[in-house]
Amino acid sequence: MFSKLPWTNKDSNDSSQPSSDSDESLTTILSTSNERSQLTLLIATCAESMRHRITDTFTDTEPLDTAHQPDNDDALHNPDTDISEDGVNALDAVKEHERRAAELYEPKTMELKEAALADFDAWRDKVFQRVGEAVDLQEEVKEQKEVKRVDTKGESHTQSRLSSQTVAGGKPWVPMEMDVGVNETMVKLYPQTPTPLSELPEEKRALVLHSILLLLLSLEHYVSYSRILLLRLTTSLKLDMDLLAEDEGKTARALLTAALQEMNADGEMKKKKEENKETRHWKVGLASVAGAALIGVTGGLAAPLLAAGIGTVMGGLGLGATAAAGYLGALAGSSVLVGGLFGAYGGRMTGQMMDEYAKEVEDFGFLPIWQSNKTADTGKTADTEKDNRRLRVAIGISGWLTDQDEIIEPWRVLSPSIEGFALRWELEPLLKLGNSMSIMVKSYAWSYARREIIKRTVFATLYAGLWPLNLLKVSRVIDNPFSIAKARSEKAGEVLADALVNHAQGERPVTLIGYSLGARVIFKCLIALAERKAFGLVESVVLLGAPTPSDSADWRKMRAVVAGRLINVYSDNDYTLAFLYRSSSIQFGIAGLQAIQGVKGVENVDVSEMVSGHTAYRYLTGKILQRVGFEDISVAETEREEKELQEVRAREEAERQEKEKQSKPVDEIAEEEARDIERKAEQKSQETLMSRATENLSLNENGEGVRRGTK
Repeated sequence: MFSKLPWTNKDSNDSSQPSSDSDESLTTILSTSNERSQLTLLIATCAESMRHRITDTFTDTEPLDTAHQPDNDDALHNPDTDISEDGVNALDAVKEHERRAAELYEPKTMELKEAALADFDAWRDKVFQRVGEAVDLQEEVKEQKEVKRVDTKGESHTQSRLSSQTVAGGKPWVPMEMDVGVNETMVKLYPQTPTPLSELPEEKRALVLHSILLLLLSLEHYVSYSRILLLRLTTSLKLDMDLLAEDEGKTARALLTAALQEMNADGEMKKKKEENKETRHWKVGLASVAGAALIGVTGGLAAPLLAAGIGTVMGGLGLGATAAAGYLGALAGSSVLVGGLFGAYGGRMTGQMMDEYAKEVEDFGFLPIWQSNKTADTGKTADTEKDNRRLRVAIGISGWLTDQDEIIEPWRVLSPSIEGFALRWELEPLLKLGNSMSIMVKSYAWSYARREIIKRTVFATLYAGLWPLNLLKVSRVIDNPFSIAKARSEKAGEVLADALVNHAQGERPVTLIGYSLGARVIFKCLIALAERKAFGLVESVVLLGAPTPSDSADWRKMRAVVAGRLINVYSDNDYTLAFLYRSSSIQFGIAGLQAIQGVKGVENVDVSEMVSGHTAYRYLTGKILQRVGFEDISVAETEREEKELQEVRAREEAERQEKEKQSKPVDEIAEEEARDIERKAEQKSQETLMSRATENLSLNENGEGVRRGTK
């Protein structure tokens, strides 16, 4: 580590002295000690806001809202007519409020809170120390840190009062507005902290942000806390979010370029194998980066990356060679550490490491969303691999399949500004579920039943069990596939949590997005992470149409392990989800049908006007993410997805109209359709599986993803 940088030896108040190598650095960008003090104060204040967000998760100041609830006496005597918009009656609301209040003081909840704060404080202390070293203001940073800690205990500090305004009135942490831009959304989520530094020229503000990024990377990881701190600094310095994303991309490519220049993969492999013959060591697969290689960690660090080399590849980012290398610390001196940051250059998510996790379930693997410039020999090149690497990872998880391509297709809406993967899990059960569901929702029986359900609202139907008889006739077609896939999703969620804890993604923050049972995989993953006290791994989460409970206890655990946004997207018009979930416990509600209440920091997004059926999520993921101001969305892919949905709906409507022309009774049509759906769904699933077997998993041979055949 560079505990003292060469340009910090001069008098801190002397701005006339040039740096030793004429490089730009924080001490030349912020030429006075006052400006440098403002930077440390800004970082301390942003960190305190982040800490306050954690404590908010474990408070419940949301008042009991009975404005839309019926009278309690009516609730007791007429349960079939007192269903509110949120699916609960007034008596249930009172009980739920009391339950949430008691839950906050349960030992497990208090233990989770203490663990979350301890983990955050450990990260914050390291950041303060590193920033203090860089600006030569260690003592001042230490004083600011201690002041903030005292203020936190007193619960009366200015920043806490500022943060609390965003959750006043018992509303969700951020009342979401649709169709807002990314920058506007981020300012809402992470309000600007007033600072004189925001008045500096834009070029200087950008260099300050870039310097802090390198300092955070010098901690040898880029955890979710670090990403959220940078988002807060970006809004406070009044910079565009695109600038941060671009800076992250350039820095990732620069690090990998420098590392690959210094590493002869084949020579490194042979050397380490010889050095570690008699010692225990672990190996990391490198996925086609200058040829497959193995690095033994216990053999010591690789050859140092020269400061000049770092400066060369980071040309155009603003900082000079010595400054960049100094801020990166030990990371600038080891290709092994760079490899660890990126999950061994991306190989852990697509290499042999995944085989271990695939043993836990029948099918499990991460598939890269974007691949380009493939060569005829290996399918990819070192340059392509380098260009595809990012400092952040997104994992998209589909909830059912009608074709193998749907593992990846819905997630092409994610732009290359983030390193995107699709999770392939339990292919056979998801195919059976997807084919059964897609055929069922096109049936005349479902169309007829849906009209009957609408007359009572989905919640009245769900709670009273008033499902039309002709719909129950086709229930056997969908119930078994859903039950099997639902059970498998729970195991897949635990396996995903294990992969993240073991840093399959490297030392980078992960964003998780899933619809339907894919959202349930994420739900189980986050619960498992909370139980293991695994903080700092997950940046943001979006659950669309989640077939999961909506009770506050589970969502509080989830909120505790997500540093950024936790978004619950729901539709109270999702009759398909209500029907699928009807046999499960509904006492705590269903997240995909209603808002999450009682947990600060959960963003509830109602898309009822967009989503009238569960299958629509497959084609609306991009549009929904775009409308809530989510980062990393491809506009072109989102438009393509919407067009595809229109075509699907047109075909479904044509098939329903054809059924309506028949003169048979509805019950008779339903029985015939049930037999027809079973036959078609099974046939289509088997065709897809046979096609997959014929391909013999050729993509796996190119190192693009681990695949295991279904049993």
